[in-house]
Amino acid sequence: MSNLDIAKFEAELSAGGYEIATKSVEPSSVVEEHTHDFDVSGMVTSGGFEITVDDNATHYGVGDKFTMAAGCSHAEAIDAQGVSFTVGRRAN
Repeated sequence: MSNLDIAKFEAELSAGGYEIATKSVEPSSVVEEHTHDFDVSGMVTSGGFEITVDDNATHYGVGDKFTMAAGCSHAEAIDAQGVSFTVGRRAN
């Protein structure tokens, strides 16, 4: 799979029971610590961002995938160019 094989990624999400959406976040935004009541699986399609969980920050750029279980407390810091990603949400 190429880093940006979005169709294949979306097929994997659908097979896993995820609802698929696309999301973009403004450049240099900061999203304070929060949780979701659903599982998340995403792939960055442009730009990048950092997700911090338990004081451990991980940067995700184009083609990178990320997952997060429902209830996981995390914060997000968006790169200077912003970020867009395909994301799946699955009720837990």
